Amino acid sequence: MTESSSFDTEHIGFLLLPGFSMMAFFSAVEPLRIANRIAGRKLYDWTLIGLSGEPVTASNGMTLLVDHPMQEVRHLPALAVCSGFDPEMWIGHGLRGWLNRLDQGGCRIGALDTGAVVLAEAGLLAGETVTLHWESLPAFNERYPQIPTCDELFLLGKRRFFCAGGAAAMDMALEMMARRHGTTLAIDVSEQLIHDRMRSRGDHQRMTLARRLGSHHPRLVEAVALMERHLESPLPLHEIALRSGISARQLQRLFQDTLDTTPGAYYLGLRLKRAEHLLRETDLSVLAIGLACGFGSASTFSRAFQRHFGFPPGTMRKRNRSS
Repeated sequence: MTESSSFDTEHIGFLLLPGFSMMAFFSAVEPLRIANRIAGRKLYDWTLIGLSGEPVTASNGMTLLVDHPMQEVRHLPALAVCSGFDPEMWIGHGLRGWLNRLDQGGCRIGALDTGAVVLAEAGLLAGETVTLHWESLPAFNERYPQIPTCDELFLLGKRRFFCAGGAAAMDMALEMMARRHGTTLAIDVSEQLIHDRMRSRGDHQRMTLARRLGSHHPRLVEAVALMERHLESPLPLHEIALRSGISARQLQRLFQDTLDTTPGAYYLGLRLKRAEHLLRETDLSVLAIGLACGFGSASTFSRAFQRHFGFPPGTMRKRNRSS
């Protein structure tokens, strides 16, 4: 998606990798289609590209035809990489070289959600800050610690663009549209989509913590926020209570009355949920994942994981790979 002062048709390629997110893809394309209809002329044109010329199946099981296999596409002004789970598994299909050739030819390359992993594997993120879906950020940070990340809805740079996936692709498309063709058109498209407002890049990906907890109690919100920020190096509960401005006994009562659990059990659940994401989305060792989630050894992590999920971490990884 290029930014320009000219009103020539803007051509965009969408690389659809097997298991791509249909939601993110449609959220990016539909604003372009509606813009063409409102403007009465073709402001945008797009091409669907696959690793081969075969139809590509999305993560929801639906299949789309593509216009070209990637090796037939030698020049593009802009390309959006659309992927889903396990995006790194496709980088060995000639994709790395193809992306680098497009980049050298001046193509502006970006990613919807986990497509950022593909760009990282292709070596195209030097000096870039990346955003992707909040659930995938921890795994990305563990795998590529040298690449800065943020949790914004989207990022628009001169040569790269990123969005968090899902409906955030719509917000990114609307922002690009506003920059190129003016805010009025972007608002008209947003209203056609019954999108009540154009969210800025700095809007939160997730609901506020208070909404997720179902409570606006400031001490509880602060305590949980501290837990979420300190998963790798867990804070003692007495320190969480101190930083939240209450006693340890009050902290226990607050969690029990509001969330029907103890602070320790809740904190452990957060760490194990993070571990579950890392097991599904990375190839890090069980020990590395345990350490990243605040466990001192692989055995301690495995025992806690089995008590919580009913099976050891290795079993979850095998199930994920087989599926």
